[in-house]
Amino acid sequence: MAAATATALSLSSSSSSPNFLQLRRFPRPEKGSRLPRAALVEAKPLPALRGGASGGSSVNGEYAVQVVDAAAAELSIRSRMDRAGDIQAEARAMTRAVNTSVYSPELVAARYGSRPIKVLQRTVEILTAVGSFAFKLFLDKRLGLLDQRKRMRAAELRRIFTRLGPTFVKIGQGLSTRPDICPPEFLEELSELQDALPTFPDAEAFACIERELGLPIDSIYSALSPSPIAAASLGQVYKAQLRLSGELVAVKVQRPGIEEAIGLDFYLLRGLGFLINKYVNFISSDVVALIDEFARRVYQELNYVQEGKNARRFKKLYADKADVLVPDIFWDYTSAKVLTMEWVDGVKLNQQEAIEKQGLKLLELVNIGIQCSLRQLLEYGYFHADPHPGNLLATPEGKLAFLDFGMMSETPEQARFAIIGHVVHLVNRDYEAMARDYYDLDFLSPDVDVSPIVPALRNFFDDVLNATVSELNFKTIVDGLGTVLYDYPFNVPAYYALILRSLTVLEGLALYADPNFKVLAASYPYFAKRLLTDPNPYLRDALIELLFKDGRFRWNRLENLLVQGRKDKDFTAKDALQPVLKLLLDPEGEELRVLVVKESVYVTEAVVFGSMIDAFNSIPQPMRSLISNGNESGPLNLNNGERERILELRDRVFRIWSLLRSSDNFDPTLFEPILQVFAILYGSSILSSNAFKYFYQCIFSTCLNLCFLGYFEIVLTI
Repeated sequence: MAAATATALSLSSSSSSPNFLQLRRFPRPEKGSRLPRAALVEAKPLPALRGGASGGSSVNGEYAVQVVDAAAAELSIRSRMDRAGDIQAEARAMTRAVNTSVYSPELVAARYGSRPIKVLQRTVEILTAVGSFAFKLFLDKRLGLLDQRKRMRAAELRRIFTRLGPTFVKIGQGLSTRPDICPPEFLEELSELQDALPTFPDAEAFACIERELGLPIDSIYSALSPSPIAAASLGQVYKAQLRLSGELVAVKVQRPGIEEAIGLDFYLLRGLGFLINKYVNFISSDVVALIDEFARRVYQELNYVQEGKNARRFKKLYADKADVLVPDIFWDYTSAKVLTMEWVDGVKLNQQEAIEKQGLKLLELVNIGIQCSLRQLLEYGYFHADPHPGNLLATPEGKLAFLDFGMMSETPEQARFAIIGHVVHLVNRDYEAMARDYYDLDFLSPDVDVSPIVPALRNFFDDVLNATVSELNFKTIVDGLGTVLYDYPFNVPAYYALILRSLTVLEGLALYADPNFKVLAASYPYFAKRLLTDPNPYLRDALIELLFKDGRFRWNRLENLLVQGRKDKDFTAKDALQPVLKLLLDPEGEELRVLVVKESVYVTEAVVFGSMIDAFNSIPQPMRSLISNGNESGPLNLNNGERERILELRDRVFRIWSLLRSSDNFDPTLFEPILQVFAILYGSSILSSNAFKYFYQCIFSTCLNLCFLGYFEIVLTI
């Protein structure tokens, strides 16, 4: 078959050979043009005919023609082939990274424990650099020149971190996002550590690419920037165009000798951690364990194939939202020290002026980051642990692009639900439950008595919660809890430290644009949505705990949850309260059914009596005096407090109903379980239940009040 042609399969409609398949040739399309829409047809025997002379038997030699859209078939085939090819390319990349080092405290100790001179040199280098800087700050303060020299000292600190290498660069990156810790001059200087670090020679980078991928540069790229466009702590990035596909890509190349540098630093940090654990009493956490966890994360960053796998998993979980962008990975051009990913145009989130010039709003982008982070931390548990401004870009389309997936972490499932429950207990000021949450959060071992912790939580949060929860600053809570953690036998798990880093970084970014920004205020809609819609038993019980207190339903809490939940883009009214409503029909829901019936009586009473009060107030004053026989409280003999309570409950219920009805996807059958509960209560098997007895008594009492209390007085007056 000629190379210049393509073939399509079709059926000849020849009567002499009904099952004959003929190949028809089509001109091959030019490169880049679309393939012709052909039809793939298949000959099959006709099914048995109904009626006719044949008596229903099939007719020999007759065939049906089934036509399939070739474009759709081709797309499906190509999709499967692309997935298969992608898996194979990833497998080849993993093979190239098979000898990548993995962090091991024992191996690090064995490597550097036998090299005391090198260890001593590095120790002296660090102490000299940091100590001299601290001494200069001390002198500036003594001389009253601290403010005048702030910019100079900030630039000096940036140079010190840069000179000390990747470990200290990462420390500087964290400080660059904390305006509550560092003055503006330090923030500006340290922000350059995110992607404006000194570069290493291009020749070394290009040699690394050829060595890692096993191909000459010219055969991989049709264009490659002659110098890096950015330099990060562990590598530097080039912009390139792939020769085969013509796609624009970012090529990250690892710094030479990086493993040696960070290995020595972690060896020294572990030694410092042992001293802190032994001699510093006010730090109760295992510092060595935290250092080891951080070291494992950094060593994972050295394996760019693992980073590519992290990016793919992150994209699968979170890029389903239209406002989140995660670049694709090109596995054929990826190895342990070379990462090739889709090119993304964008502006760093700490460049507010540049973002606003594109018609975008920084706070909206930060809020996208917060909502995505909440999904990461509390929904799937897989989260980006290093979201500094260099890793978060605002695209021209208004999307938030995540980059650099080297440092990732996971929140245990039990802890994810416990965090949401912890927020509920905070709102309820249930400090005993808050203290018990630390078991599920793995902060405390089960044998630790939490009773001494409760007064400490109460003393701190009673003062803080004088403001509303949504007005709390995340740092305020972290600092307050930090005091409690130091005073009691807490063991802070590594994932929690990374969560704090992630959220404080986002809050720091928001503070650039709005000093009054509150992370909890932006987070509460997500918590409200999860509480109202998540069927998990832990969250369902937390919702019931939030809504019911002392046998009464707290309608104000439900109204607030609905108001906040509607702010979340994923909130759907048809899913609201479904976990609780389904529990009404569950065999274990008897106690809840009693509460619901009891509250239904209160609501019925409020609606009926409230309508009577409104009707009475609409009557002219002379008639009112006549009807009520001069009783200012009206025919129902209600005092002002009772009247206000009834009207407040009725109005709040009406507002909640209005909130639900105003939702586009609201379905009135949402409350069908409540009607079913009433049906069950009237069933013969439950006529003797406590719930029915209470319901009957209350409804009978309400009817008596309604039928006789008011109207009987009217009759007597007349």
